Amino acid sequence: MKKVIILVFALSASFASFAQTDTSKIEQYCEIIATPRLFRNKVTIDIDFGEEKSFLKDEQLKTFDCKLKKFNTIIDVLNFMGRDGWVFINAYPIKMSNTEIYHFAFKKQIPKMEFQ
Repeated sequence: MKKVIILVFALSASFASFAQTDTSKIEQYCEIIATPRLFRNKVTIDIDFGEEKSFLKDEQLKTFDCKLKKFNTIIDVLNFMGRDGWVFINAYPIKMSNTEIYHFAFKKQIPKMEFQ
């Protein structure tokens, strides 16, 4: 009987040792590209998370109820990213022809477990 108790104790202790979780975090980066539309005061927003682009896959940003997420201004996009936990790093314009395309860089701490 003593051997059975020791065996049960040893097995339960070994299961408890596997209960550790990895709480380390890694930094992820993204970039927002704001391009002005022709003859309008609005901008086209592209959010680059670094994944591979595909013509067959719909990569447009959607809300929780699967509707297309539209932004009114650049500030609307910046507020959206801030609410989602992204931290602003840098902004810079690139002049092409007669238009300026604005780039905004963001970073976010994400648990390493989400990538395994």
